[in-house]
Parts: sequence; structure tokens; C-alpha cells
Amino acid sequence: MKKQNLNLSNFLIFFFLLILSSCSSIPKNTADGCSIFSDRYLWYKHSKKTEKKWGTPIHIQLAIIKMESDFNWLAKPKRKKIFKIIPYKRPSSSLGYSQAVKGTWKQYKNETGNKLAVRTRFKDSVDFIGWYTNKTEKLLKISKKDAFKQYIAYHEGWGNYKNYKKNQKVIILAKKVKKYSERYKAQLKKCGKSLNRKKYLIF
Repeated sequence: MKKQNLNLSNFLIFFFLLILSSCSSIPKNTADGCSIFSDRYLWYKHSKKTEKKWGTPIHIQLAIIKMESDFNWLAKPKRKKIFKIIPYKRPSSSLGYSQAVKGTWKQYKNETGNKLAVRTRFKDSVDFIGWYTNKTEKLLKISKKDAFKQYIAYHEGWGNYKNYKKNQKVIILAKKVKKYSERYKAQLKKCGKSLNRKKYLIF
């Protein structure tokens, strides 16, 4: 009896660790949308739900996450260094897939009622991106399909968007996001039907 209980306990621990690692680990190929959703089919369901809820295309969601965190759920800005050696504080409170800062994340939770949302969860991260891009469209009249300008607003904030032409760094980043989105869009066209046919869950 003790042996059976021990085996059951070991199995449950193994199962829990398997789920935890598969949910939190980075997909094998973050440059390929089909590969990402093949590894994490549940992510596709979440992205699809965000697209339906907020109108933000899946390829735009992926492109923003690719640029912000490269799908690393624990991503944070690199610490500043004193004298180029001594680690100092981080430049912002950004965290997780979407790299949302604490203040904006709090606003998102208050406005959507998603009080239990966490920045390290993919489901909440894509919903945040949907909320943000939807708000950008309302405030700045930028289409949710415009990856270039949406990313600039995402990176700079709604108030600073008007000054982006002075910031060559963000323009370069936004151009990359546009390329990412175009690539993801083309890839998902090839595997979209297959993804929509699947009824089972793959973490």
C-alpha cells in the first residue's frame, strides 16, 4: 500500500513538473508562428480569443511579444551597471511576455476587471496587448493592423507617440516588428486551417 502511494505521489509530482515546464518554457522556434502554436496549442486558443475580443490580429500579437521578450515569460530589462561592472537597478518595471510596466498593467486590470491577471502568463499577456492596441486605435486613430505604428505607441506610450520621429531607435525596432508580423502572417496562413481543426490541447 505504501509503495502504491509512493508511486502515485511520484507520478503526480512528475505530472505537475511536466505541465509547469511545458507551460513556462520558451518555444523551440520563436521565429515561426506555426512552430510556436504546434508547441503551445493552448497559446493559439488564447491568441484567437484575443483577436475575437479586441480585434488585434494574431500575427500582430506575436510580433510584439517577439520583440519585447522573445517569448520568455520571466524576461526583464537588463540591469544598469555602475562603472560598467557593478550591477545597479533595472531601467523599468517591465516583466513577462508583453513587458508591461506595473502602472500600465494596473490600469489594464482596473479597466478590464481582470484582477487576477499576471504578467508572466501568456493568456493575460495577449489580452493585455489586445486591450492596449485597441486603446491605441481609439486614442491615436492607429489601425490594429498597422504593426509599425502600433508598436511605436506600445513602446513609447500614448503620450509620447507624437514625438517618435525624433527617436531613430524606436523606428528601427518598429520596422523589425513590422517584418515579424508579415512573416508570422504568411506562416499562419499555411497552418491556420490545421490549427482551427484541432480540438485537443497541447501545452
